[in-house]
Amino acid sequence: MAQLNGIVVPVTPFQQNCTILFDMDSRRGVVVDPGGDVDRIMEAIASQGLTIEAIWITHGHIDHVGGAMELKEALGVDIVGPHEADKPLLANVEKQAERYGIAGALRNCVPDRFLTEGETVSFGPHRFEVLHCPGHAPGHVIYFNRDAKFAHVGDVLFRGSVGRTDLPGGDHDALIRSIKEKLLPLGDDVGFICGHGPGGRFGEERRTNPFLT
Repeated sequence: MAQLNGIVVPVTPFQQNCTILFDMDSRRGVVVDPGGDVDRIMEAIASQGLTIEAIWITHGHIDHVGGAMELKEALGVDIVGPHEADKPLLANVEKQAERYGIAGALRNCVPDRFLTEGETVSFGPHRFEVLHCPGHAPGHVIYFNRDAKFAHVGDVLFRGSVGRTDLPGGDHDALIRSIKEKLLPLGDDVGFICGHGPGGRFGEERRTNPFLT
């Protein structure tokens, strides 16, 4: 059976988990949410001997997409996702960067393809289902690999917490619905990587996460 692996490269002052998912045998993979520090991401790719097929985006916030255009140019691959509801966020990265005092390094993001609920994306033999999970951002998507019982949930869910909803386009009620109606039904045994901090399992969050209990 094909083995899915992943490494996390924390990037930018936001310490966002840029994730490189890859197939252990073919060494082919994707980069999820390259928020910045592209030189560090490129070093991680090279250290694993990987061929990157695409860049996948969960949502349009600066710390998840700020380095996407630079990485696209370095690798010659497409940017895929998020849902088109995040277009305004993707077009506002440079203004956000100015406000945070990190202008110049991070750029507005123009995906080659937006995603919708029910689509699938893949690399090598690994197929991921796309779920549209608004709340933290209007166009947030998550990537679920049913065979590996693994999900990349971006900033929808964290270990012991949930994504913030006080940013433009945030909606707390929608976020909780996304988690309870789309993520948790995937199964208690599903492991996840999130956008910041350590990952976990859905079952543990269902039982102990104070925002869900």
